[in-house]
Amino acid sequence: MEPYELWEAYPKLYHMAESGSWPSIQAHGLLSTSALLDLYMISGAERRALESERRPESVTISHHEFGTAVIRDQKPINEKSLRKCLTDMSPREWYELLNHKVFFWLTEERLNRLLSARAYRAKSHAVLTVETRKLVERHERQITLSRINSGSVIYGVGQRGRETFKTIGDVNRIGSIAELAIDYAVDDIADLVLVVEERRGSQPPAVLWQH
Repeated sequence: MEPYELWEAYPKLYHMAESGSWPSIQAHGLLSTSALLDLYMISGAERRALESERRPESVTISHHEFGTAVIRDQKPINEKSLRKCLTDMSPREWYELLNHKVFFWLTEERLNRLLSARAYRAKSHAVLTVETRKLVERHERQITLSRINSGSVIYGVGQRGRETFKTIGDVNRIGSIAELAIDYAVDDIADLVLVVEERRGSQPPAVLWQH
């Protein structure tokens, strides 16, 4: 697949972040869990628990200069099911792989499905809508695509491993993509965002920022 096919099929991308996180994202970029842990200088056992193991709940971290930040939970991952699905990686390797990426939905339908999920529909979330073409043109080398929702393992189906994330050129069918990921961070996300909204379940969104 050529890069232009991606942005023609999916002109917008969507990222769901913690409510209240937009000012920090503006200042530091859209960071993966690993990048956020680096910024906040989290190490040792605390880092292993956040980066290399399943997070059943969201966790708040703090820094004397940057204040607080929330690392979101991984409730959609069932550990027993994950072990059945992995082909060539350990659960620890899989968590570390996911935590090194920033994820985007390619359709608003998938975003709304997550917003309406039982674990998240009662909470407010910051939703970033991003221009796909600009993101691809600036970060193509960091982009990988997945045919599955890599952060959801409920029923023990959908094999996954080192071949789950593919480059744009390695994907043959545009309709087979479920999510787009960027390695480590999108430092210039403020230049790429079209609108930031506060969303809660099926309620009407409130605009927080617009380009």
